[in-house]
Amino acid sequence: MKRIFDFTLSLIGLILISPIFLILLLFVYLDVGGPFFKQKRIGKDEKVFSIYKLKSMRNIDEKKGLVSNADRVTKLGRFIRNASLDELPSLLNILKGEMSFVGPRPLLVEYLPYYKDKHKVRHAVRPGLTGLAQINGRNNVDWNNRLSLDIEYVKNQTFIMDCKIILTTFVKVIKKEGVESNVDLSIVRLDQDKNYNKTE
Repeated sequence: MKRIFDFTLSLIGLILISPIFLILLLFVYLDVGGPFFKQKRIGKDEKVFSIYKLKSMRNIDEKKGLVSNADRVTKLGRFIRNASLDELPSLLNILKGEMSFVGPRPLLVEYLPYYKDKHKVRHAVRPGLTGLAQINGRNNVDWNNRLSLDIEYVKNQTFIMDCKIILTTFVKVIKKEGVESNVDLSIVRLDQDKNYNKTE
């Protein structure tokens, strides 16, 4: 039932937003060049897939040396991130069956060795566009709590829970709750989080 819901809603969503999405693609292309950002992420059963997002950052210019993420994000990119519009291309991932609307967020492949055994259950389901952790603090939740919320979702997921998470996410996106304006400070990498690494 969940897969049918995901497929149907993502297909309808892509059709409905296509006119606005094409205009947004044009603006992103004019702003930073190629409009899409593609990155390898961990999916269901730890299978690796490519997630698609809208680009919000300029490419690194090696001649200029090291540049912080905050300096690379454009004004349009910051707006896209704050409004969560960078996630729109992920509807293609949902349509293809690589993601779901609700589930643990797909994390970077290099994070996999840092998981504790209890956290690997998060890959028993398809990763989501949003999830329990995202409606309980989003970028302001530390890794220990974030992964615990992922486990809680996997063990207790229901269709009603998914609907509540989707509605709550929509409200929080409108209110811009849990969004960190400073790109460099928004999320500490899992493999660099000393608090997480010290936790048994």
